[in-house]
Amino acid sequence: MSNDDLTHENFDFRGFDVPDLKAVTLASSSDGDQSKQPKTKHEDASKNRKHGKKKSKSDARSKKRAGAGKTSESFDDYEDYEEREAVSKADKKVSKDRPGLFAPMTLREVTVRNRIWLPPMCMYSSFARDGRPTPFHYQHYVSRAFGGFGMVIVESTAVAPEGRITPCDLGLWEDGQIDAWRWIVDGIREAGAVPAIQLNHAGRKASTGCFAVGYDGQSVPEEAGGWPTMAPSEIAFGGLRTPRALSVDEIHGLVGAFAAAAGRAVAAGFQAIQIHAAHGYLISQFLDPLSNERDDEYGGDLTGRSRFLVEVVDAVRGAVPEGVPVLVRISATDWAAGGWDLDQTIALSKVLKEHGVDVMDVSTGGIMSGVSIPVKPNYQVPFAEQVKSKADIPVTAVGLITKPKQAAKILARGEADAVEIGRAALRDPYWPLRAANKLGIPSTEVPYAPQYVAGAY
Repeated sequence: MSNDDLTHENFDFRGFDVPDLKAVTLASSSDGDQSKQPKTKHEDASKNRKHGKKKSKSDARSKKRAGAGKTSESFDDYEDYEEREAVSKADKKVSKDRPGLFAPMTLREVTVRNRIWLPPMCMYSSFARDGRPTPFHYQHYVSRAFGGFGMVIVESTAVAPEGRITPCDLGLWEDGQIDAWRWIVDGIREAGAVPAIQLNHAGRKASTGCFAVGYDGQSVPEEAGGWPTMAPSEIAFGGLRTPRALSVDEIHGLVGAFAAAAGRAVAAGFQAIQIHAAHGYLISQFLDPLSNERDDEYGGDLTGRSRFLVEVVDAVRGAVPEGVPVLVRISATDWAAGGWDLDQTIALSKVLKEHGVDVMDVSTGGIMSGVSIPVKPNYQVPFAEQVKSKADIPVTAVGLITKPKQAAKILARGEADAVEIGRAALRDPYWPLRAANKLGIPSTEVPYAPQYVAGAY
């Protein structure tokens, strides 16, 4: 299995047990050259249909149940999810009152033109290692804005130099970095999308390697540009270096660093701010009892472990204008016994809503290596649905959402308020425009740039 198959958005599955991944078709049949790819079960089924070998729906469901297995207690609560793969007549009736993929969405004073968003995906391409974006980043983000995405969320951007995941991460830890962002933000807005940015500190998962640095999956030595890491407690992630525990004063300083970075983001023109509290990075490390063994006010019960995030949210909310939406990306479960789970996510989401968070971006995993994650299309959508319904807060859904009808059904069922297209958007910057065509939506109702109308589907 290649490293490309083991990464999704800005979460790295390397070091995790993902037994179901081989059976997942990550690309739609019309994307790219599939001739060299191994045949999947879906392709075999298609071949059988061509030769008149049809399987009954009951046979298909029985086979699906037999092969699915029970991978964790958290996911068992949603084992009936696949039984709702087709939208029922009742769902169809209700879905008429629900927004479609291309319906606008207003958050505070910002209106997003549709519900198809680009999630933050690490590019590791600040090659000068100064945190500044480059012409690559302009091309990458602005092309997706022209491609019809409603919100373009820029990748993990460090609030401190030691908070970078790799030496080649982007940053907004000093005022001198603001100007480097403006042309990219302006380009996204001119193309009709809402520019957002994800602010992050990697904590114990900082100073790791990437394609541009080497040391893939390892801590980068200091002589190669790496640095000591920090975390809530002196607990290492997998084989990475052991971090030192943060002092309370340092925690307070990091709260200020998030607020300052948010202020710089607004100065650069970003219209929305996302706080990264998922995937095992610093805020996530505070949330999960498996990585937080503190006995002070930042550890212990849920209130203590979530204190850092709540303080960051309050600081960011106070640093940006009232009309700027604040989003939080959360891991709804870390797929590990005794760790962060859905119930805690729902309870925290209710608190964050009271503190001015506008949207929860619901993902999963990242705190522990070696856990089993049932990776398959829509595998994280049930968690988004639960947060939306039980915390009464808008959510976005992620997790191998690759096809137009798949994305449309998520909204039609009311499982999320927006979908984020990650891997598929790397293959196709114009995924929303192609999706509209697949769904039969007239090109006049789709966000084509005037320059590209002549080439509309």
